[in-house]
Amino acid sequence: MTELWQLTRLIRSKNAGPFEITFDIMFKDEGGLRKALAGGTISSDVIAKLYRLESREVRFFVLEDLLTVKISIPRKIFSGDVADTDIYGCQFHGPLVDLPVHD
Repeated sequence: MTELWQLTRLIRSKNAGPFEITFDIMFKDEGGLRKALAGGTISSDVIAKLYRLESREVRFFVLEDLLTVKISIPRKIFSGDVADTDIYGCQFHGPLVDLPVHD
């Protein structure tokens, strides 16, 4: 089975201010983007479930000309809080990397 990382050039996360995380998923080609979207590999609902959020909290954008999906979610613990484990937000993308891509 294909995993999301195999269709992409880059999957990353980073802070979008202290209260949000943004994800960039950049695909190698249009076919990979279409396959991931059509098969339901990535969607607002998938992200919400993966990060234990309500679907309405997920902002999901498809930038077809750039072969990119951009997603923003709220941080449950804001950047810099004493309980924060990733001050820059650069490790939140981990669960996305090996998502199975369905045909």
